[in-house]
Amino acid sequence: MLEPIQNAPQPAYVQPIDQQDKIAAIIKGVVRTADAWGLSNAEAAMLFDVPTATWGRMKAGTYKGVLDQDKVTRASLLIGLFKGLRLLFNGPLTFGWPKTANTGPGFNGKTPVQIMCEGGIPAMMKMRQHIDALRGGV
Repeated sequence: MLEPIQNAPQPAYVQPIDQQDKIAAIIKGVVRTADAWGLSNAEAAMLFDVPTATWGRMKAGTYKGVLDQDKVTRASLLIGLFKGLRLLFNGPLTFGWPKTANTGPGFNGKTPVQIMCEGGIPAMMKMRQHIDALRGGV
């Protein structure tokens, strides 16, 4: 028999990540992505939606907080975009595309990083979908 809604356990995707080994692995992936793309500390902090000082602690490996669902989503999108670019391009665009001005539809001469910084998670999702579509997926 199904449990009543009020007694149902919370789905795992709503819970923050508070295990330091998992947090360290996620942050390491985001930091490596930011480094590969040549992001400034301000850009990386904005994409990950943390204060610059917190980004500094994350980059130094001294961050001791938890990651809420927003941060996990952002990390997933950034790392997925990084992987998609590596699969799509061979050469300078592999790591340079995020900071290259784009005149294509929807970019208006801005870089993907600018668009993602301005638009947050919805813009990050669109960038990820754009790269996946270019690779032949949807």
